Amino acid sequence: MAIPAVRLNHAVLYVSDVERSKAFWTNALAMDVVAEMPGAVFLKLSNGANDHDLGLFQVGPATTPPGRAPGLYHLAWQVNTIDELVQARATLEALGALVGQSSHGTTKSVYAKDPDGIEFEVMWMLPQSEWAKVGGVTVEPIDFDAELERWSGVQTAAEL
Repeated sequence: MAIPAVRLNHAVLYVSDVERSKAFWTNALAMDVVAEMPGAVFLKLSNGANDHDLGLFQVGPATTPPGRAPGLYHLAWQVNTIDELVQARATLEALGALVGQSSHGTTKSVYAKDPDGIEFEVMWMLPQSEWAKVGGVTVEPIDFDAELERWSGVQTAAEL
């Protein structure tokens, strides 16, 4: 029987320097520290309702395997409006973390890497009423000016 999960509750990352990663995530996503212990920190989204969203466990200096190793590819953090996604892009760019951006039809996304090179996505989802009009999943360039013109102020996080 399949497990009836409803959403990702939290993620835990192994990091090389827990203090550096704590500083990054608290600045990148406005996260609050909810608990700390030697070598570990637990964070929650300031606008979130979860007890914690991200755990960071220090494992020491990172090693880089050749190519891509099995394991985590990225985490996706949802924002409520396209306006917030545009702001997220500016924040990540200012942090020197932005690595890409794209439209996937029903979602608009920016991509970044934390100090250990762990990739993550910040995304905004179209209103559910628009999903069928988009068709399948795509990977296309994103025009933020056009997206803002069409969707500015439209809130979608509560739909899920």
